[in-house]
Amino acid sequence: MSVARSLLERDGIDAGPEDARFLVLDALGLTQTELRLAPDAAIGEAGAARLARAMERRLSGEPVARILGAWEFWGLPFLLSLETLVPRPDTETLVETALRGLADRGHALRILDLGTGSGCVLIALLSECRHAFGIGVDRSAHALVTASANARANGVGDRCAFVAASWSDPLTGPFDVIVSNPPYIASAVIPALSASVRDHDPVLALDGGVDGLDAYRSILDGIAAGDASLLAGDGALHVEIGFDQAQAVADLGRRAGFEHVHVVRDLAGHERVVSLSGLRT
Repeated sequence: MSVARSLLERDGIDAGPEDARFLVLDALGLTQTELRLAPDAAIGEAGAARLARAMERRLSGEPVARILGAWEFWGLPFLLSLETLVPRPDTETLVETALRGLADRGHALRILDLGTGSGCVLIALLSECRHAFGIGVDRSAHALVTASANARANGVGDRCAFVAASWSDPLTGPFDVIVSNPPYIASAVIPALSASVRDHDPVLALDGGVDGLDAYRSILDGIAAGDASLLAGDGALHVEIGFDQAQAVADLGRRAGFEHVHVVRDLAGHERVVSLSGLRT
């Protein structure tokens, strides 16, 4: 592992030591504990070939999660595909916020996840709310195949369904919780993103339109204007936002008829989630 680490550090790869560990464990099919117990175990010809291929991809700039084809979120494993974002720790703030807003996780709640991608947010919520049922919506049918596989792998496949659609178009409620981590990057900014994001994340999951707010407008229109019953009377909408979008999204929510608007910061202190409740009908 020291050789792999040295190669990544030499090329200035961020998180080199951690990436090296992940790639070595994957190439050898070992757990961290197994590697710690036998750090000098022979890698073997096949293992060396797998590690060489993985290192070549990482040195070319491909994120380690894409190489592994899976990543962890909320302590759960998630398969990835070309049509899904890599789950990021910041998005756990969205899950935490939704859970914090529930008076009783034991109720038979209905949860809606708009732009579900890998299904990580919905599945994390279902893992905490044992009697809840959830629906994940995404424009990409391929992403929904991945989300469905992740739901089954994490033991919640019988408590959720996935729908190919644009936001809330074909749905009726009421839902107790609606969550979304939508595309929120302004179109003109995408070419300036880091290569690990720009070249490897699906543009459909990044591009939020000219001002980055298109998805929020569609979501709020679907809830407030399209079908006022989509959100339960005491329900809440929680959306992840970009670092400079809290005020704009909060204003959109108020104009859509939400009386209660709250901005939540992540562990780094950045404004990360806008929570909306008290929808006037």
